[in-house]
Amino acid sequence: MKKKIQCAFFGTPELTLTVLDELARNGYMPEVIVTMPDRPSGRKMVIAPPPTKVWAESHGIPTLQPEKIDEEFLDAFAKYDVNLGIVVAYGKILPQKLLDMPAWGMINIHYSLLPKYRGATPVESAILAGEDTTGVSIQKIEFKLDSGPLLAKEETAIHHDETAPALRSRLNDMAKVLLIATIRNIEEGKARHIPQNEGDATFSKKIKKEDGLVDLADDPFTLWRKYKAYYAWPKLYFFKEERDGKKRVIITKASFVDGSFVIEKVTPENKKEMDYSAYQKSLKHASKKGKEDPHP
Repeated sequence: MKKKIQCAFFGTPELTLTVLDELARNGYMPEVIVTMPDRPSGRKMVIAPPPTKVWAESHGIPTLQPEKIDEEFLDAFAKYDVNLGIVVAYGKILPQKLLDMPAWGMINIHYSLLPKYRGATPVESAILAGEDTTGVSIQKIEFKLDSGPLLAKEETAIHHDETAPALRSRLNDMAKVLLIATIRNIEEGKARHIPQNEGDATFSKKIKKEDGLVDLADDPFTLWRKYKAYYAWPKLYFFKEERDGKKRVIITKASFVDGSFVIEKVTPENKKEMDYSAYQKSLKHASKKGKEDPHP
């Protein structure tokens, strides 16, 4: 008799909700959802639940929100009748004891063609490297970072003007369909576990705020790749000396035309978004005014 999948879902951000919707639509409603604790959010830093908790509550699914994956959490998790764990952008390292608990183990959606770009920023890293293609992989999780055997993989082209958020969204649409097919293969005993080639492994670095700082004299193609990769965060920015000191200027819209990096819109520090040409004119006007009135 075929054994029915009873899954636990580990995930936190907004992008995971389409995966949860797909699981529910195909009859794989999670027994429990594990997500990060409620955190301060927004300008007023109001304590808010993660999107997956909101989704769980709207569907009558219990949640666990451990600060640490400790014995207390493992005891709570063991009370649920789960034979498969599904992990999508959860945000914590899972210990071996947890990985061993579901009978069919735990599987993970990763937004690259493993073993390339293991780690936390595979989408941004593929764009920064100037890759023409990327994809999604579904792996069985092992304790070593993104090194588990592959159950499925699908490739796609990276579009010329595709930013990291846009690419991640498209990969997520691919991944949710691939995930359902993979779960069905596991359920029917048809899943193939293909070991990764460690010699081909590459890693994606953690992104820092200062990575968005650029010199506009840099190589145009490098600037274009950074703009697309850092579009959501930390955003591309440069500093400009103004009359009242050095100010940060965020590039909010740009394009790559005939080999040139073309800035279209910017948000100067403490100002609203404006056309880059208008910003440049305002600098010239301020400079001219300063020369005319050296003691304002």
